[in-house]
Amino acid sequence: MSRSLLARALWFVVVGWWATSLVVHVAWLCMATIVGLPIGVKLVNHVPTVLSLKEPRSLTAPDTVRGQRSLLVRAVYVVLVGWWLGWLWATVAAFFAVTVVGLPIAFWMFNRLPYVTSLYRFHGKGKSHGF
Repeated sequence: MSRSLLARALWFVVVGWWATSLVVHVAWLCMATIVGLPIGVKLVNHVPTVLSLKEPRSLTAPDTVRGQRSLLVRAVYVVLVGWWLGWLWATVAAFFAVTVVGLPIAFWMFNRLPYVTSLYRFHGKGKSHGF
């Protein structure tokens, strides 16, 4: 079910702008522990939905989930690179979000945070939406 642009905009104005920050901070607290790492990664993978009610393509087109990298590759990436690069990416996105001019860049960056952090393609298979 695709939500209207109006519903997504209202969500962002009322909830998304502050809830995204909360989810990102909780995710990184979880990723600081081995036990919480899977929960933190799952939270990061939902950032675009929290931000603006954007749905992953795997819900609207289930066949796109096949384009994801293996869980092992993604796990190694998160441990070695994703946790710090994702944190840096989210911090820069938050900086852009506090300016009117930078808001479109912040949206673009937050929508790509799952890929930067865990190589999870929120938009499904095919072209990478990373950098």
